[in-house]
Amino acid sequence: MSADHRNPKANAASASISLLRRSTLSLLVLAPLAACGFRLRGAVDLPFTAIAITGNPSPPMRADLQTAVLTGTDVKVAINPRDADLILEITNELTGREILAYNASGQISAYRLNIRVGFRAFDTAGTEIVPESEVYITRDMDFSVSTVLANDAQVQAFLGLMRRDLAIQILRRVAASAKAPKTKAF
Repeated sequence: MSADHRNPKANAASASISLLRRSTLSLLVLAPLAACGFRLRGAVDLPFTAIAITGNPSPPMRADLQTAVLTGTDVKVAINPRDADLILEITNELTGREILAYNASGQISAYRLNIRVGFRAFDTAGTEIVPESEVYITRDMDFSVSTVLANDAQVQAFLGLMRRDLAIQILRRVAASAKAPKTKAF
C-alpha cells in the first residue's frame, strides 16, 4: 500500500497546493494578455444600445448577425428600426461556388466557395456610420464524386462558418467606423 492511501489529509493538502499552483500559473499567463488588450475572438465593443438589422439578408445570415450581436457585444437586437440607435442594412448577399480543379478523368476535384455581403450602417437621424461597403470571404474545398452527400453536408458546414465570420467582420467594421473621429468637409 502506498503512503498516499494511508494519509487522506496529505492527499487533500497536496490537491489544494496543486490547484493553487495551476491557478497562479494561469493568472501569470493571462494577466499580460489582458493588459495588452487581448479579447476573445468575436467580442466587439459597439458604442450603441440597440441595433436593427434591415435589408435583404438570407435567413441564415440574419440569424448569424443576430447571434454575433447578442453573444459578442452588450447591444440588443431591435425588431423595429425606430427602437434602435443603429440600423444595419444588408444591401446584398451573394453565395457562389467556382470549380478550382479537375482530376485526371475530367471530374471536379476542388471547389472554391465564396460569400459576398454588401451593407451600410446609419443612425436613426440618417447619419452614415459606415458607407456602402462589402465584405468577402472564400474557402477552398476538395470534392470527391464517390461521397457526394458528405460533400454537400461539408459545403453547408463551410458556408455556415463563413457566414459567422462575415457577421463578426461586419460588426468590427461598424465598431471601427463608429469610433473613428469624424472629419469635416470644407
